[in-house]
Amino acid sequence: MRSTAGESYAGRVIGRLHHIILDAADPQGSAAFWSALLGQPITYDDGDFVVVSVDQKTSGIAFQRAPNHVEPTWPDPIVGQQVHVDVAVDDPTTAGREVVALGARHLEDDVYADPAGHPFCLIRRPGWMSPLS
Repeated sequence: MRSTAGESYAGRVIGRLHHIILDAADPQGSAAFWSALLGQPITYDDGDFVVVSVDQKTSGIAFQRAPNHVEPTWPDPIVGQQVHVDVAVDDPTTAGREVVALGARHLEDDVYADPAGHPFCLIRRPGWMSPLS
């Protein structure tokens, strides 16, 4: 069942937004900026992946180290936007089949592209997130 603008999808929930992830040469610097701008703390930092969110049990905005990151040239499309979405699912294999049935394209492992080519990852639902069903 495909929805159109203004309609909501009434089918079974396949996944839940985990984080919006932005590529960055300096993930800590980007996170510090967004933390200050949004008034939210940095809730996770492993050196290469940093999360800004309300708390450790809430989805947020994350910054992933991309050493050769080139800034987007928006609105000039020469250098596109470097963003992907993580979607938390109970079972990435099952969810993978479901998103392909919805029109996604499998890229590799648990990485897919939406119909417009935007990449997204299916990740196993973290323990802090409530069950999907």
